[in-house]
Amino acid sequence: MSQADATSDEEFMTAYRLGDEHAFERLYLRHSAKVWSYLGKRVPDPVLREDIFQAVFLKLHRSRRQYDSKQLFLPWLFTICRTVMIDALRAKRLEEVTEPEVLDSIAAPEVENNANRPIDLDSLVPLQKVAIELRYSEEKSFEEIATALRTSPSNARQLVSRGVRALRTLLAGSEGKTHD
Repeated sequence: MSQADATSDEEFMTAYRLGDEHAFERLYLRHSAKVWSYLGKRVPDPVLREDIFQAVFLKLHRSRRQYDSKQLFLPWLFTICRTVMIDALRAKRLEEVTEPEVLDSIAAPEVENNANRPIDLDSLVPLQKVAIELRYSEEKSFEEIATALRTSPSNARQLVSRGVRALRTLLAGSEGKTHD
């Protein structure tokens, strides 16, 4: 048995936290197949699965200084894996739900809705308005929106989602009114 085989995950993670890149390689070699298998059972889309897989190890890298050596490594890794997977699946579901339904009505604000009234983006919270315009008029990714608004991609996605919901509410309210 080699010394590397006798070294625990927790020892490797502690070494990685302190800057030992070799320790990360050992952890990756030990556990990447387990992470891939876990995702394979839960994420049928191979492209999304690959994205999530990469994001898991990127998050592990970014979170390495937060690792507590008293904590078991494998449950910590799978907590990261599960969190990243859930976030990615929610984001994909949100894109599937919001984009096709509202793209036509908010891509061009001058387009009129069913009540023959122009969509009023000015009724949105200013950050939501900007996020919607960036997403649908300029076709920016959530990462690009986040950079423009100096926020996280997750918050950018939330701003767009809330703006879309506000527009739906506004459109639903205006459809119920009659005009002379």
